[in-house]
Amino acid sequence: MKPAKFEYHVPASVDEALAILARYDGEARVLAGGQSLVPMMNFRLATPKAIIDLNQIAGLAYVEEEAGNVRIGSMTRQRRLEFDPLVATKLPLLREALRWVGHLPTRSRGTIGGSIAHADPSAEIPMVLQTLEGEVVARGPQGERRVAAQDLFDAALTTSLDPFEIITEVQFPSIPAQAVCGVQEFARRKGDFAIAAVAVMLVRDGERCTKARLATAGVGPTSIRLRDAEAVLEQHGVGEAAIAEAAEKAKAQVDPVSDLNGSAEYRRHLTGVLMSRAIVKAIASSA
Repeated sequence: MKPAKFEYHVPASVDEALAILARYDGEARVLAGGQSLVPMMNFRLATPKAIIDLNQIAGLAYVEEEAGNVRIGSMTRQRRLEFDPLVATKLPLLREALRWVGHLPTRSRGTIGGSIAHADPSAEIPMVLQTLEGEVVARGPQGERRVAAQDLFDAALTTSLDPFEIITEVQFPSIPAQAVCGVQEFARRKGDFAIAAVAVMLVRDGERCTKARLATAGVGPTSIRLRDAEAVLEQHGVGEAAIAEAAEKAKAQVDPVSDLNGSAEYRRHLTGVLMSRAIVKAIASSA
């Protein structure tokens, strides 16, 4: 199929893009990598009056460290992040998660800001944003504001961003050097959307776990933090019994969806299995 007729704009600056967005009064869509928007338009699931292509805006693709945070421009390609040395050192969880994202062409065009703004429930990058308690910087008619991961995702394909705002930057706190990370995902084929996925970041002090951050993707309408499971690990450590209890807490906290790929109960079961595997894998990586 072909998309419905639309007007096409290539702004040279964020301010120009915002002005065009305002002109169409909510009937324009922003194009970043286009890996999700273009297929939706071809199937006429999205029929915007105008497309605003951000690819010619200078200064939206970068990776920098500042005051303990890694700042990533919203138009930074996912493929670049796979090989960036700062990401490898400071955000190993993001690097690991990116290996699960689609296929090489997907990651070569897809951007970090585009994935977050699209808010697909199965996407790995929003899951990492939740796990690491990151935030986005959005610019709109009222200026710039920061939105924490926990306040960003409202529902499937829906964020709390205003229709007239554009994500310009994504920020992650640097992962502590002593932390261990892991990602586990189940899909029908490599590169397919996740039926269930989990991400884990743990900071250990001997047998104790001083900080646990766990999140899901593909299970419910949005990625969520599994705070009850985190509490188990922080209170009881990462022994076999504690990991099993954390997995049960994770299963109890999720609100799975049912679709052609799996029932709600199947996804709930996968959440527990993948959580246990991700924790064990993370711990083993430090051995």
